[in-house]
Amino acid sequence: MTNIDSAWEQRIAELWLAIDQYEPEDFVDRIDILVAELPPGSAIGLFEQGCAQDSTGHPDCAVSKYQAALDIGLTGVRRRRAIIQMSSSLRNLGQAAKAVSLLTTELDAPNDELDGAVRAVLALALVDVGREREAVAHCLMALSTYLPRYNRSMARYAQLLTVPPVHG
Repeated sequence: MTNIDSAWEQRIAELWLAIDQYEPEDFVDRIDILVAELPPGSAIGLFEQGCAQDSTGHPDCAVSKYQAALDIGLTGVRRRRAIIQMSSSLRNLGQAAKAVSLLTTELDAPNDELDGAVRAVLALALVDVGREREAVAHCLMALSTYLPRYNRSMARYAQLLTVPPVHG
């Protein structure tokens, strides 16, 4: 994996902050110009191109870029973002079951600031595949980490939602 210098990271961050100032095609072109500065086949470059396609309404193009970036070894927070964003795109493309699979595996990744996003997108995909109780459980679990009180009880309620009800 190639190290990207901080100046490049700063320029890509600034471009993302200015996304609303560009027409979609122009924004994608500007991302492509920055990516062209990276070595050919850069996982980071492919990821950024996938993000640009996603953000401009082309989830079908985004999925292949995310997958290529992951296949060649995307790491760090971008790897996790790629899983989340690719899963969201897959869901939008009618492939919610694949999104559920990817995100369920991602639940085992080390905890970070993206845990809530993993659970939120997983919840949406679970609804699409008819597993609404699990979806609510994931929403409650994500929410429980942000509440000033009732964290433990909300987490426990979330766990209980995934246990089949006992009918007597």
